[in-house]
Amino acid sequence: MQRMIHAMLLGLALLWSAQAQAVLEVTVTEGVTGAIPVAVAPFTWDGDGRPGEDVDQILAANLTRSGLFDVERDGLPQAPSGPADFLAQPWAEAGLEYLVVGSMRPDGDNVMVEFHVFDVLAEERLGGWRIPVPADMLRRGAHRVSDIVYEQITGDPGAFSARIAFVSVERRNDSREFRLEVADSDGANPRTLFRSRDPIMSPDWSPDGRELVYVSFENRRSEVFRQNVETGERNRIASFTGINSAPAWSPDGRQLALSLSRDGSPNIYVMDLASGDLRQLTRSSAIETEPVWSPDGDTIYFTSDRAGAPQIYAQPASGGNARRLTFESGYAAAATISPDGRSLVYVHGGDGGFQLARLDLDDRRVTRLTDGRDAESPSFAPNGSMILYAMTDGGRGVLGSVSRDGQVHQRLAAREGEVREPAWSPLN
Repeated sequence: MQRMIHAMLLGLALLWSAQAQAVLEVTVTEGVTGAIPVAVAPFTWDGDGRPGEDVDQILAANLTRSGLFDVERDGLPQAPSGPADFLAQPWAEAGLEYLVVGSMRPDGDNVMVEFHVFDVLAEERLGGWRIPVPADMLRRGAHRVSDIVYEQITGDPGAFSARIAFVSVERRNDSREFRLEVADSDGANPRTLFRSRDPIMSPDWSPDGRELVYVSFENRRSEVFRQNVETGERNRIASFTGINSAPAWSPDGRQLALSLSRDGSPNIYVMDLASGDLRQLTRSSAIETEPVWSPDGDTIYFTSDRAGAPQIYAQPASGGNARRLTFESGYAAAATISPDGRSLVYVHGGDGGFQLARLDLDDRRVTRLTDGRDAESPSFAPNGSMILYAMTDGGRGVLGSVSRDGQVHQRLAAREGEVREPAWSPLN
């Protein structure tokens, strides 16, 4: 249990962040065999002074880093100017299965983005869209376009419009400055929400994507804070005697599950956010921590060493008996639940290291997702396609990402330094 206490409560792992304006660089380290060939033609611009952000470039980069697509940008056949001009043969002869074409034009204070997705092999248009995007929010608009294209081709919702929160710290001589940061899903547009010389841990998004809760040690003890992502308004909501850790928002946004040691050993409590009232869920002399809610709000999953080593348990959110879920190793912790509620991904200890494993809740089948030795802090993407987590690479902290089937792997690293404690936002 020492590793969990170290990771969850003390936060003394080496953390560092890129400078405030740096981005996380995303590299696909392993993609699927037989990635889907798709062409993204350059979007035309009908106006003066082309915008600084190119929607087609961001779209192509998003599809590429998903690991599912082989995106072609160069040496393309002549792109159709509209649906009536689409001819499948030259694109099929180029070995492409899908085609995206588009245009942009000024529209008052907005940029009108129009695009079409074609199935080359079926020789048909899958759909066309016209989206007005504020001129200063073209990158966000490009992520929305990417979500639509991804869903049209794969049948699954995209998650490019989601954001990620993460914790970082900059070393300054003999001191460190920890930061809570938010960035786009591709690591662009990073923004520092809070900074401190003391550790920051365990960020978790509200269901509406407007707020974060997290643990801060700024007052030389663990306390839980709630902060509005847009306005920066910040409030301390848990500062009880002992440990205040691992906050997790309920799906309806009205409650918070967290681990408190106010009455002795750390146990799981549920806080009503409107009143601040607490309800104790678990009553154990063991360490009970890392709660996470099921999507329907009926169940809370958590980590406990009540059996002598950390394992994952499930308990009704209304109270009742806890049920152990993991048995295949001597260490299982830090669960994250899939958006459909059908599987848990958690840190699996074994073979001298810590990897990610997926537990299917219906048939109890366990699948190893990573082969590294130091995976931590997994977080499901809001569409369930990927899991973001912390790891080390070359002796420094980076973020990793793995697809739900374990086939696609990505690495997200700051241009300088280290990053930890990732959390996906909802799609709002």
